[in-house]
Amino acid sequence: MSKGISERRRARDMLVQALYQWALTGHSATEIDAQFHAENDMERVDVDYFQEVLRAVIKQSEAIDAQFVDLIDRPLKDLDPVSISILRLATYELTERLDIPFKVVINEAINLAKKFGPSESMRFINGVLDKLAARARPVEFKAVSGGS
Repeated sequence: MSKGISERRRARDMLVQALYQWALTGHSATEIDAQFHAENDMERVDVDYFQEVLRAVIKQSEAIDAQFVDLIDRPLKDLDPVSISILRLATYELTERLDIPFKVVINEAINLAKKFGPSESMRFINGVLDKLAARARPVEFKAVSGGS
């Protein structure tokens, strides 16, 4: 695994935790960023990516939620905060970071769900993101999925 990929993966790990913290506390992105820098070794983390996504997801959370809320089978308020954090991160990546292949976004989200989420959340997240990828990136989705 290249250094860039591992740094990005560590950024995603931190982002799930930071977005979870934001969901519970409502603290600003600046406060959460400062706390994460003070309490964690950020040397091997893609800090620029962490800061970009943290600020964007917090600022655009309503618009991000609107991208996937019709794809879930229950009210958003009934989802656990970890799953919501993972969905927000992945939705941002699917809709705003077209440089990241959708399969990578989904795979990383599933790994985050396995690591941080409640049991079986990875299946739920996979299902939601698969539908979102088909809608958000139809050309890429059809090319990779063989037109299905």
